Amino acid sequence: MRLGLDELLTPGVPVEQVVAAPLVAEPLAAVAPVAPEPQVVGAADLVKAAEVQRVAAEQAARAAEEARLAEEARVAAEAAAAQSAASSVVASAAGGVQMLVGRITSGFGARWGSSHQGLDIAAPIGTPIHVPLAGTVISSGPAGGFGQWVRVEHADGTVTVYGHISRSHVRVGQSVAAGDVIADVGNEGQSTGPHLHFEVVAPGGSKVNPRPWLDERGIGLT
Repeated sequence: MRLGLDELLTPGVPVEQVVAAPLVAEPLAAVAPVAPEPQVVGAADLVKAAEVQRVAAEQAARAAEEARLAEEARVAAEAAAAQSAASSVVASAAGGVQMLVGRITSGFGARWGSSHQGLDIAAPIGTPIHVPLAGTVISSGPAGGFGQWVRVEHADGTVTVYGHISRSHVRVGQSVAAGDVIADVGNEGQSTGPHLHFEVVAPGGSKVNPRPWLDERGIGLT
């Protein structure tokens, strides 16, 4: 048996209206997101992460140390430049070097029942000491009763001695020019106050009165 289109449709609704009606899609049910499976970190991964952190910490510490050393080098360079400028001291009237600016408190000869073998020149700790003549440094550092000293041998074999210093600026074997800063006044060793103990040792080894030796060469002390 055959049925016409009009018989299959809802009674009373024209065919044209049914054909023109829009199709409505049924809404789809929402799909819940799938949670990712938790990752399991193995012991090897933990060790690797700890090693990365250690290396990073070492690199940071190394960078900080390099920065500190660079700053120290900069400060040292500035200090060296200042000392070099200080080496251009005002010459004395006779044309010699101003060894330092101070006050003679003890001369060469008998003192307190013994023989004082040099000059004591009082000056504040840190006062620069200029070598009076060119020469070669033969001692620099600890020196028993002097605490610390510097000794310089000059061209004629004479040796000058600088005792009780707070700091040496030279090393053994170094050549120095007249007027160079070789040390700072101090109060090291057997000392009763800040001063320079200065000696002159003749080529034969005997200690001579420094005052005439300095005066002959126009070396200033005060």
